[in-house]
Amino acid sequence: MRRRSPATPPSDSMEKGAGKNQQSRLCLLLLLAVFFWFFLLYFHFVVLGARNIDDAAQLDSISAWPSNDEPTPISRPKVDIRREPDVFVSPNIVNTQPSNPVVNADSKLEVSVDHSPVTAQPKAASHSVTTPPTTPNVFREQEDFPFTRALRTVENKSDPCGGRYIYVHDLPPRFNEDMLKQCRSLSLWTNMCKFTTNAGLGPPLENTEGVFSNTGWYATNQFAVDVIFSNRMKQYECLTRDSSLAAAIFVPFYAGFDIARYLWGYNTSTRDAASLDLVNWLEKRPEWSIMGGKDHFLVAGRITWDFRRLSDEETDWGNKLLFLPAAKNMSMLVVESSPWNANDFGIPYPTYFHPAKDDEVFIWQDRMRNLERKWLFCFAGAPRPDNPKSIRGQLIDQCKNSKVGKLLECDFGESKCHSPSSIMQMFQSSLFCLQPQGDSYTRRSAFDSMLAGCIPVFFHPGSAYTQYTWHLPKNYSKYSVFIPENDVREKNISIEQLLSQIPPEQVKMMREEVISLIPRLIYADPRSKLETHKDAFDVAVEAVIGKVTRSRRDIIEGRTDENFIEELSWKYALLEEGKREVGIHEWDPFFSKPKAGNADSSGSSSSSSEAAKNSWKNEQRSHS
Repeated sequence: MRRRSPATPPSDSMEKGAGKNQQSRLCLLLLLAVFFWFFLLYFHFVVLGARNIDDAAQLDSISAWPSNDEPTPISRPKVDIRREPDVFVSPNIVNTQPSNPVVNADSKLEVSVDHSPVTAQPKAASHSVTTPPTTPNVFREQEDFPFTRALRTVENKSDPCGGRYIYVHDLPPRFNEDMLKQCRSLSLWTNMCKFTTNAGLGPPLENTEGVFSNTGWYATNQFAVDVIFSNRMKQYECLTRDSSLAAAIFVPFYAGFDIARYLWGYNTSTRDAASLDLVNWLEKRPEWSIMGGKDHFLVAGRITWDFRRLSDEETDWGNKLLFLPAAKNMSMLVVESSPWNANDFGIPYPTYFHPAKDDEVFIWQDRMRNLERKWLFCFAGAPRPDNPKSIRGQLIDQCKNSKVGKLLECDFGESKCHSPSSIMQMFQSSLFCLQPQGDSYTRRSAFDSMLAGCIPVFFHPGSAYTQYTWHLPKNYSKYSVFIPENDVREKNISIEQLLSQIPPEQVKMMREEVISLIPRLIYADPRSKLETHKDAFDVAVEAVIGKVTRSRRDIIEGRTDENFIEELSWKYALLEEGKREVGIHEWDPFFSKPKAGNADSSGSSSSSSEAAKNSWKNEQRSHS
C-alpha cells in the first residue's frame, strides 16, 4: 500500500492568513500611536497652555515704577482652567480694543461684541453679594468673578509684582494737568505756582542755619499731596496697562486743587462740576463695572470736610464729592478723614523732607538720635479766642510760665512760626512737642515734629490715633503721650509736671520709636526711588491693595458686612486684623456725633464745615 504524505496547507492560503495578522497588528499599533499623540498634545496645549498663557500675559504689563510693597499673599488652590477675557465688562462683551484705550473728553469707548456662543462666561460683580454653593466649587469661583485673574497673580512666585499691580486711569487733562497750568487760581491767598514746581515739592530750602541736611529739603505746601502722590505713582514699579491684572485702580484726579479754586465766592454748581464730570467719566469705563468702583482710589490733599457739603444751600461749605453715590464706593485718601464715614482714609501731611536716596534717610535719623534737646516741651501755634473749647490758650500760658517750655507763637504778619527753619530748630531742641487740635482735628505740625525726633503729645484721639492707622502703630503709647483735653481745660493739669515724671529710659525708647517711624511718614522725592525704605506713599498703596483684596475675597466667599455701622468707622479702623465687631470704647465721648436729622451718615455737623472755613482763615493768616 502506498503511504500518503502528510497534508500541508496550500501556500497561497498561508500567505493570506499571515497578511491578515500583520494588518491587524499594524492597525493596533497605528491606533495606539494616534491615542498617544492625542493625549500628549492635549496635555501640552490644554493643561499646560492655560497656565503659560496667564504667565505670558503678565509680561505685557509695565514694570517701570518701583515700590517695596508686599501685600499679604492670598492662599488659593491652583486649578487649571481656561483663561478669562482680558477685560470684563458685561455678559455680552467679551473683548475690548485696545485694553487701555486713551479716552479723550468727547470720545466714546468702542467695544467689539462677539455674538458667538460663550461658555462659562464671567459676570461683573455687583453691590449685592451672592452666596456660593454649599459644596466648594473652585472652578466656579475662578470663572464667576472678573477680578479672579488679578487675585491669581499672587500665585506666580517668580513675579515680584504678583498681587501688587496698579492700573492708572488715563484721565482727560482737565482733571489734573490743566489745573497746574492755571496754578494762580488754586488758592485765594497763595500763589501756588511755586509750590507745584519740582513735581509738587516746591522750591528747595536754603540751609543757612544748618537746621536741615544738605539735600532733600523743600518749601512744600501742606495741601500739595495731590501732585506729590500722582508723581510718586509714576515711579511705582508695578504699573500695568492690563486692568484685569490690577490689584487696585488709581484715579489721578487733583480733587484738592479742584475744590480749592472755588471755595470762596462760587455757587454749589461750580463747586460740584468737576466731581460730577469725573464720576460720569468713570462710570462709562469698563474697569468701573468690575466692582462698581470699590477697587478705585484717589487722593486729595485737603481735609475731608471740604468734600462733605451737607446741603445744596449756597452758604454751605465745600462740594459734595464724598457724598456722591459712586464716590462712596471709592477710597479717598485725605490728610484728615471723617471718624463717622467709611470711604475716606487719613494719610500724612507732607513735610519739608523728601529724600531721593536711602542714605539721606539714614543720615537724618542718626542726626536726630544724637541731638542735645534742652527743652522738655514746646508748642508752635496761635490761640483760638473764638473757640471756647480750644485749649491752645492754656498751653501757650503754660509754655510762657515754664523754664523748660519753649513757645513759638504764631499770629498775623511776619512770624518765625511761618519759617520752616525756625519751626524745625525748635522741634529738634525739644523732647516733647505739644499737638492740640488745629482748626480741625489734625495739623501738619505733628508730622514736622516727629520728623525732628520730637515725641508728640496729643490731646484728642482724632488728631492722630484714629486718623493715620495705616502709618502709625495702634499702640500709641509707644511713640506719643496722650493727655485728654478735659484734663487741661477743667483740671488745669500741669504739662511740665506730667512730662517730667516719665522715666528717662522710657523717653529714650519713645524717641527711638518716633525716629524709626520717620521713613513711613515722609514722601520721597517723586523723581527718584528709595530702595529699602517704605515711604508714606508705599504704605498707603499697600493698605489700599490690602483693602481691595479683602473686599474681593469677601465677595468670592459670600461674606457681607450686614452688621457694619458706618457712624462707628473710627472704631473699625482700630480693630486687630481679622476682627469685625466693635463695642464700647474709652474714646466714645470724643466722637459722640450730634444727631442732625440727616438719615445719611453725614459724618459731621455744621461745626465741621466751620472748622474747614477756619482752616482757610488760618491759611490766610499764614500768608498775610
